[in-house]
Amino acid sequence: MLKLPIRDRDGNVVGEAELASSIFESKIVESLVHQAVTLHLAKGRGGNASTKTRKEVRGGGIKPWRQKGTGRARAGSIRSPLWKGGGVVFGPHPRDFSFDMPKKARRLALKSVLTMKAKDDKIILVKEFAMAAPKTKEAASILSKVGAPKRVTVVVGADDMTVQKSMRNLPNVKSIEASQLNVYDALNNEALLITETALAKITEVLS
Repeated sequence: MLKLPIRDRDGNVVGEAELASSIFESKIVESLVHQAVTLHLAKGRGGNASTKTRKEVRGGGIKPWRQKGTGRARAGSIRSPLWKGGGVVFGPHPRDFSFDMPKKARRLALKSVLTMKAKDDKIILVKEFAMAAPKTKEAASILSKVGAPKRVTVVVGADDMTVQKSMRNLPNVKSIEASQLNVYDALNNEALLITETALAKITEVLS
């Protein structure tokens, strides 16, 4: 079983934690990691290009002229695609790029990333931040003392809103709750910084 030191907010080693082998020493499946990252990015895509069909264009509820006797071609609406100001035929519409991925596959992908981080010694364990109020300067000082790199993902417990508010103004630092940890945020960094309560939550969810 893999063991990592636990540091306090001053960077001093205050204990040791055993990482669950079923999570941090699992089989690495790169294809599932790729699929999970693609899914995360696809959910963030927005199909912005949009046009209106004849039923969506405002107006055109009345027949412009009678059917017969005027000498003009019959028309039922001034919002026909043939008319200026009418609807668009076969125009672009916003589409949903997201797709589904089985829950077990998502979990295995996350385990794969956590295993890679553990093997590369890219996981930093911190006992707690213990911040009384949101302070960006204090958060930056703690990250520096515990040896966190410039680009880091901080995983905290559910009640660490003070820490999350302190981290959000720091460039290249992403703070996320343990219950919301995903493959993309776990992978898109130089290291993972995990608090003791967050580690317990990750172990509980993924075990």
